Amino acid sequence: MVVYGSLVTSSMPRQSTVQDTKQEPGDRAQAPADSGHNLESQALQAKILKKLDAFCLDVEIAATPGFTIPFGPSGAGKTTLLDCIAGLLTPDTGRISLGGRVLINAAEHLDLAPASRSVGYVFQDLALFPHLTVEQNVQYGLAHLSRPQRQERAAAALDSFRILQLGKRHTKEISGGERQRVALARALVTDPKVLLLDEPLAALDTATKSRIVDDLRRWNHAHRIPILYVTHSRDEVFALGERVLVLDRGRIVAQGTPHEVLEAPLQETIAQLAGFENIFDAQVESVHEDRGTMRCRLTGITAGTPVELETPLVRAELGSPLRVGIRAGDILLATAPPAGLSARNVLAGRIATLERRDVIVSARVDCGVEMEVHLTLAARDSLALTPDKDVWLVIKTHSCHLMRN
Repeated sequence: MVVYGSLVTSSMPRQSTVQDTKQEPGDRAQAPADSGHNLESQALQAKILKKLDAFCLDVEIAATPGFTIPFGPSGAGKTTLLDCIAGLLTPDTGRISLGGRVLINAAEHLDLAPASRSVGYVFQDLALFPHLTVEQNVQYGLAHLSRPQRQERAAAALDSFRILQLGKRHTKEISGGERQRVALARALVTDPKVLLLDEPLAALDTATKSRIVDDLRRWNHAHRIPILYVTHSRDEVFALGERVLVLDRGRIVAQGTPHEVLEAPLQETIAQLAGFENIFDAQVESVHEDRGTMRCRLTGITAGTPVELETPLVRAELGSPLRVGIRAGDILLATAPPAGLSARNVLAGRIATLERRDVIVSARVDCGVEMEVHLTLAARDSLALTPDKDVWLVIKTHSCHLMRN
C-alpha cells in the first residue's frame, strides 16, 4: 500500500483525497469579500479530453469560489471529470490549474501527484475506516502534525459540522447522516483549495440532507473555495448551486444559474433532468403576438382529434417544429368539465393507469396523447379516481415550456 497524504492507493475502497497546507483552522475563518481578482486567483480551470473505451469526456470549465454543480444523466461524465481533477485519472490531453497553479499540462508532460494537488474529495460510498474512531478518521490526513495540532484541527472540523461530541465513537456506531458529516470533516480538515463531492448525500432522507447542506453552505461562506458538487437532485441544485454545468455524453450542453438552465430548458436532455415528465413533438399552428401566445399542435398522433396547446410566444415561424415540455406536477385534473378558468388549455381524457409512488400518485391519462399527472393521495381519494374514469386536464399556458426540436 502506498500512502500519498491521505489518498490511499491499494485494494481498499476509495478515500477522501486531501493535501494539507499547514494552515491553522482559524487562518481563514473570516474570509474577505471576494473581488474579481480574488475570485480569478482562486478559480479552478480545466480543459480535459479523456477517452475511456467508447466514452469520451471533452470539456472546458471554470469554477470560481462557491458551488458549481456538474449535472446530468448517469454516464454523462460527471465522475470522470472529478477524477481527472483529483488526479485519479490522467487526461489524454488538456490542462488543469487551481488558483493559477498548474496541476496538469499534458503538452508539457506536467502531472502533479494526487497528494500534491490540494484537492478534497468525498465519494458517494464515503469509505470511512470502521476500525477507527470519528476523531481518528478526521485526523487521518494530518499524520505530519504533532498530536496537539492534529487534535485541534480535527476538533475544529468536527465542530463545523456539529459532530464534536461523536469524536470518541466508531463510525459503525453512528447514523448515516453523521457518517456523511465525518466524511466532509475529513476532507476539509486539511484545508484543500478545491472540494469535489460525488453525490455524498444521495442515501439520506430529505430533512437530514437539508441540514447538512446548510452546514456545508455555511462552511463555504467562511472559506470560499471552489466546490464541485455532483448530484441528481433538482432540489439540491437549487439549494446549493450558484452555477450549473449540464453534461451529456461527455460534453457540456448547457451552463448558467439553476433558474436559467432548469426552469427554461432548451434541450430535451435538460428538460428530463429538470423534471419534465411530458415531452412532445409539436408544430406551430398560429401566432398571437397581441396576447403573447401561440397555438401548437402536437404531432405524431395517427388517429383521433388533434391535440393543440396554447404556449408562450417564442420566435418561430408557422409550421416550425418544436418540442413542448410539461411537468406532471403542473397539470390539474378535474372529474367534471371545468369552467371560468384563467388556464387556457383544457383537454378531455381518460385515466389509463394509476400508480402510487410513496406519497405521490402518478396518473397516466389518454387525451389523444398520454400525459403523466402527479396527484396527492388525498386528491386521488376525494376524486374517487380509478382506471377508465373520464377526466379533464387543465394546463396553464406558462406551464408549457418550448424547446428546440
